[in-house]
Amino acid sequence: MKTLYLSDLDGTLLNSACRITPFTAETINRLCENGILFSFATARSRSTTLKVTKGIECSLPVIVYNGVFTVEYKSGKMLCSNFFSDGDSREILSALLGAEIGPIVYSVTNGQEKFSYLLNDLSPAAAEFVTSRTNDRRDNPVAHRSELLNGETFYFTCIDKAENLRPLYEQFKDRFRCVYSKDIYTGEQWLEIMPSGATKAQAALKLKKALGCGRIVAFGDSENDLDLFAVADECYAVENAVPELKARATAVIGSNNEDAVAKFLLQRCTE
Repeated sequence: MKTLYLSDLDGTLLNSACRITPFTAETINRLCENGILFSFATARSRSTTLKVTKGIECSLPVIVYNGVFTVEYKSGKMLCSNFFSDGDSREILSALLGAEIGPIVYSVTNGQEKFSYLLNDLSPAAAEFVTSRTNDRRDNPVAHRSELLNGETFYFTCIDKAENLRPLYEQFKDRFRCVYSKDIYTGEQWLEIMPSGATKAQAALKLKKALGCGRIVAFGDSENDLDLFAVADECYAVENAVPELKARATAVIGSNNEDAVAKFLLQRCTE
C-alpha cells in the first residue's frame, strides 16, 4: 500500500530562520529517489514555496494557499482550484471595509495570480507585509477599492489587531474556510478567508486518490493543519506546535529546528 507523506512548511519543515537545512534537503531528496511519495501542504503560494524549498527536488504536485490550489511543483500548472463567487467576494470585502480592515485580496486575472490592496487602507503590519514583496510578480497595488475584486478572487488576508479581526472571524467561520492565528515570525494576528471547499484536507484526499495511495502521513505545527490531521492515517506534530494540534497528533516529534520531519522519514522509510 502506497503512502503519501505531506508536510507543512513554516514552523514544520522550515526552521525558525525560514530555511530548509542541508540535512533535511539531502535526506528528503535521497528518500524520494528511493521511491517515497513526499510533498508539501502549505499556506504559501507556489512562488514563495519554490523560494523556501530550494534544494529539494519535489516531483509531486503541491498543495498551496491552505488547499485553495493544488499545482504541479515545477511548472505551476493548476490541477485543482477553488474560487469565491462574485457575490461572496463582494459580501466579504464589504464587511471588511465596513469594519475598517484593509484586506490583501488574491485573485487570478488572465491566468496570472495577483494580490491587490489599497496601501492607505492597510494596517502598519499589513503594509509591512506587502512592502516586503515589492519584487513579487503578483504585487498589484490599486488606486481604488473598486479594483480590489478584479479577476477571480480566491483568498483574503487581513493583518490587524485581534480585537478587530475576531468579530469578522466569528461572522464568516461557518460559511467560509477561515484561519485565525498569529504569524509565527512576527506575532501579528492574521485572519485568512477562503472558499468553503478550500482545505488542506480536501486537497490531500484528492491528491491521495490521484496518486493511487492508500494512506496519508501528515506533519504540521499550526491551526491550519488541524483539518489535514483529521483525514490523515497518521499525523505528527512538531514539538513547537500549538497545543490544539499536539492533542490531535498520533505523536509529537522533535522541533522544526531539529530536522524532525526529515529524521522521522529517514527512520520510517529505511527500517
